Amino acid sequence: MKGAKSLLSILVLTGTVASSAAAWAQSSSVVIAPGYCHKKFPAIREETLFSSRPVLKDPTDGDIVDFYGSCDYDPLGKEEIQVQRSAFRRDRKSRHDKD
Repeated sequence: MKGAKSLLSILVLTGTVASSAAAWAQSSSVVIAPGYCHKKFPAIREETLFSSRPVLKDPTDGDIVDFYGSCDYDPLGKEEIQVQRSAFRRDRKSRHDKD
């Protein structure tokens, strides 16, 4: 029974470390000055960009936003949603104009 508890502890620890690594990969932040940060976070998934519940892309997709600004900036906040919606519309219009 002792071996089973040790194995369970190792699995729980491994899962905790893995989920922490995934969370860090999803969003990182470095304070540059009081209240001013450099953040990196995944872009919003296009299929959820115009929904009431946007979702960030998987960080392994490589579509990462490189942001400098307020440390309390929310990657799923109204401001970022508007920025990414505008970029999406601009890119779609640009592709349409080329056709």
